[in-house]
Amino acid sequence: MKLRELAHGRTGDKGNTLNVSVICFDAKHYAHLRAALTPERVKAHLADVVKGDVVRHELPHLGAFNFVLGHALGGGVTRSLALDAHGKSMSSALLDIEIDTKAGDLS
Repeated sequence: MKLRELAHGRTGDKGNTLNVSVICFDAKHYAHLRAALTPERVKAHLADVVKGDVVRHELPHLGAFNFVLGHALGGGVTRSLALDAHGKSMSSALLDIEIDTKAGDLS
């Protein structure tokens, strides 16, 4: 199952740092996604773009995570010729990650 079936996302940027928020549609999926969306897994999934550290901030009362992705914008908005300089498509890329449905009840 794709993450996009369980959550939606939003991105923001500051210099060469990108943040991607992942917000559960249903808070009952938070614990499962907490186990599945480790910083290491997110970095591996976005390895073509993210060259720095990935830090996960947990917001359990909101059923959300905020991932801070270092060195993810090709030098930053004003320094990059990238088509998606602000990284707005990165939430879509992260929501494409596969979530194991065997590890928990996702109904």
